[in-house]
Amino acid sequence: MALYNLILNKQVRKKDLPKVPTKTRRKLIDTIGDLRTNPRPADSVKLTNREEYKLRSGSYRILYVVNDRQQLVEVRKVGHRGQVYKN
Repeated sequence: MALYNLILNKQVRKKDLPKVPTKTRRKLIDTIGDLRTNPRPADSVKLTNREEYKLRSGSYRILYVVNDRQQLVEVRKVGHRGQVYKN
């Protein structure tokens, strides 16, 4: 199985991850890293009327897009479950 390239957009790097408590951040980073080998794990869900998938990690959610043609996973948003879906 080929590895997918992983891209964290600017918002995730500069705003979303720094707001997460350190212990939880480590778990989120590990979960995001696992997307390189399996971009659609069994517990991921395709969002309705959106191109994004969501993945749960405790009380936090990871929203991401998979491009199979370019073997690319783009993480677009990381946040607490109550705030991540708000624009």
